Amino acid sequence: MTVRLAKYLAHGGVASRRAAEDLVRAGRVTVGGKVVTDPARDVDAGSGVAVDGRAIQGAEARVVFAVHKPAGVVSTAKDTHGRPTVVGLVPDAPGRLYPVGRLDADTTGLILLANDGELANRLTHPRFEVPKTYRAQVSGGPVGEQALRALRRGVQLDDGPTAPAEARLLRSGVLELTIHEGRKGQVRRMLEAVGHPVQRLQRTGFGPLTLGRLAEGSHRRLTEAEVERLRGAAL
Repeated sequence: MTVRLAKYLAHGGVASRRAAEDLVRAGRVTVGGKVVTDPARDVDAGSGVAVDGRAIQGAEARVVFAVHKPAGVVSTAKDTHGRPTVVGLVPDAPGRLYPVGRLDADTTGLILLANDGELANRLTHPRFEVPKTYRAQVSGGPVGEQALRALRRGVQLDDGPTAPAEARLLRSGVLELTIHEGRKGQVRRMLEAVGHPVQRLQRTGFGPLTLGRLAEGSHRRLTEAEVERLRGAAL
């Protein structure tokens, strides 16, 4: 069966489909030994697809890991400054993994690693509005109803207004916030905009998954049922 080249690369665990399209357009992909720059080119397992000279054998077994990211760990597969990465927290992974979205280096909590580029793209694309839940310890005095109402309405940021969030006060100085977008540093910026800068931030939920009792720095492979629930969240 033939599929488009970008999809073939994503299913082969190379990158998300969007990133795979960039690889193709950059001239880093060959088919049958010849450079191809059209991500829509039809290929199959016998086409001889390679990236930077490395043969891609097609679809790998789909795996997704939940990781409890500590502070100071970056949400990339590699880091040019030698900082620890979330991928390094899963040394026993079967094949190449890459993060599903990002967490700031100082933010802890639940992040997913996968070799399924199509699923990763759907989970992070704003169109699918997959919810992400955070627990934030904030400064700025008692959190009043006015701040909560502002978060629930949406907050004006320098890159435009946010969508309404779900916000509730868990205890003095600690809020739970659920957003359906994925802008850079969004939760921190939203809380600062309502007068409550973040001191500590942890992601506790991603779609239907929760951090639960997963210890900081630990990981676990998701069950097939959990992966299917993730797929269902991005429909």
